[in-house]
Formats: sequence, structure tokens, C-alpha cells
Amino acid sequence: MQTATTQIDSRYLDRREAAEYLAARGLRVAKNTLQKFATIGGGPAYRRFGGRVVYLSSDLDNWIAAKLSAPRHSSSDAKAKS
Repeated sequence: MQTATTQIDSRYLDRREAAEYLAARGLRVAKNTLQKFATIGGGPAYRRFGGRVVYLSSDLDNWIAAKLSAPRHSSSDAKAKS
């Protein structure tokens, strides 16, 4: 038996829904930007279903985690570690 969380995670999101999912987490990314990332790379993992691109929320969460920096206390934190 699937839990509600599993059912949500396994639901495929189209580009508009993926952009809304990211915005709901405070990370605004336009659906056109997701389309651009699908062309040039650097975006979240996606799948094709016929002519449509679809995303899993878990793939979007993984992409967010990969893009976010470690917590910083000042702008010089990044320079000190370089």
C-alpha cells in the first residue's frame, strides 16, 4: 500500500507544475528557464512522455540540494575556502 507521500512523489509534473513546485519552496525558476536547461544542461533530471517533458518532485528536490551552497555567515566565507 502506498502512502500519501509516495503517491505525491511518484506524480509526474509538467514544466509549469515544476516551476510552481520550485516557487512554492521560495526558488523561482520560470518554466521557460526549465526548457532552456533541458536544452543546454544544468537543470533538474526530467523524462519524456511522448512529446511532453515531465519531472518528479524528488528530482527537483535533488537539483535544489545540488545547487544550494552551504550556509554562510558572511560573503567572505566563500573566498576563505577557495
